[in-house]
Amino acid sequence: MAAGKQKAPAPPSAEKINSRVWFYSLLLTLQYGAQPLISKRFTSREVIVTSSVLTCEIAKIICALIFMARDGSLKKVYREWTLVGALTASGLPAAIYALQNSLLQISYKNLDSLTFSMLNQTKIIFTALFTYLILRQKQSIQQIGALVLLIMAAVLLSFGEGSKKGTSSGSSDQILFRGIIPVLVASVLSGLASSLCQWASQVKKHSSYLMTVEMSVVGSLCLLASTSKSPDGEAIRIHGFFYGWTLMTWIPVMSNALGGILVGLVTSYAGGVKKGFVIVSALLVTAMLQFVFEGKPPSLYCLLALPLVASSISIYQKYPYRVKKKEA
Repeated sequence: MAAGKQKAPAPPSAEKINSRVWFYSLLLTLQYGAQPLISKRFTSREVIVTSSVLTCEIAKIICALIFMARDGSLKKVYREWTLVGALTASGLPAAIYALQNSLLQISYKNLDSLTFSMLNQTKIIFTALFTYLILRQKQSIQQIGALVLLIMAAVLLSFGEGSKKGTSSGSSDQILFRGIIPVLVASVLSGLASSLCQWASQVKKHSSYLMTVEMSVVGSLCLLASTSKSPDGEAIRIHGFFYGWTLMTWIPVMSNALGGILVGLVTSYAGGVKKGFVIVSALLVTAMLQFVFEGKPPSLYCLLALPLVASSISIYQKYPYRVKKKEA
């Protein structure tokens, strides 16, 4: 009797995928929340920012390649990888993110922290919009309400942070054209890039690890190009690449690198909209960690935001959009 064909491994069940989503989301929330404290504690003021960012990008590439070798996808990627496919899936989002970061830097210098933080939260709305336009992924009425609750929580957290900082003193035209408009355009670009990443991973089946490698390579090349004229580039040429580094500096760098890989996994499994829930939840984690390790009690705004975030997450998960059956 002829031996039967070997069956292909069954795809993971919906329950298994859901458990992965929660696991990766929880890890990313903790990483996002702890990163500001880790960076503040283990990175000295002398460390050149470009050197830490570039090292983080390289660390992301190495970690992603290790994970790909571990799950057996590295050989397949090596055989099937094409430059056109990489540029389509990762090149465009990487370029959009680079432009977004530049706009955010311009805006931050011309707006007070409170206005900047509040306007920056609109990226949650644009992510949901582009997810619908690109992936035709609809939101239920309850999920739209959950997004509104999430934005309200983000605004409250922005109040708590921004109330401690000064206000902008620029002219009205400067505030509008070099402050408000850049941050709104950056929010649109953030939503677009996040949706494109989700499209590449869910529709084109581009590995999240591979996207991390490709986007980190693009980001590293952009950083290297910027060092030719930037102040950081001049500082590196004078003092050396690892100026101000200690063994402890590697802790926030590696933490940030693993966070970058988790962002890819969360986007791949859960989508860009749910990543927005992670980011806002991480703000609460940061506030709690500051209380535990630095003795800074959470602000009233933080305490008010906590039930809003919890409610929005619960509602968004409980009431997904369901396709209505057409009548015969």
